[in-house]
Amino acid sequence: MNDHRPPSPISLHPIGVIHSPFHDPESTPIQAIRSQAIGTVEVYPEFSQGLRGLEEFSHIYLLYAFHRSEGYSLLVKPFLDDDQHGLFATRHPRRPNPIGFSVVRLRKIEDNLLTIEGVDVLDDTPLLDIKPYVPDFDHRDDVQTGWYSRRSKS
Repeated sequence: MNDHRPPSPISLHPIGVIHSPFHDPESTPIQAIRSQAIGTVEVYPEFSQGLRGLEEFSHIYLLYAFHRSEGYSLLVKPFLDDDQHGLFATRHPRRPNPIGFSVVRLRKIEDNLLTIEGVDVLDDTPLLDIKPYVPDFDHRDDVQTGWYSRRSKS
């Protein structure tokens, strides 16, 4: 098998910060769909022009860095199951590249501040990117959910 690793590390720089009411991992919802919490996304002023037209979308993807995550294991017990699974078959936050994503409701935009609903990240989470949720591109009907469909639901 060929080694397809890049010749040097990839460098990402935050374009803003996500503000939430959550200050410790234990109180943070485990997925945006399970949260009704209101938060704000502060896009740094030098990137605010990129928000033009975003107000027309009801939902957005937030891509961010798990800034308080340390280390990782390739076998993990996810929050919603009692069995171990491979890390890449889960959404566990401790990953080799600590990148997360959430689909949240966009409530309003004022200048470079976005008010969102469904925030599920820690306060002061570094924002890496924003993308609009587009059902024609993002929705799938014929899906399989692996272990998640068989998990113990206690």
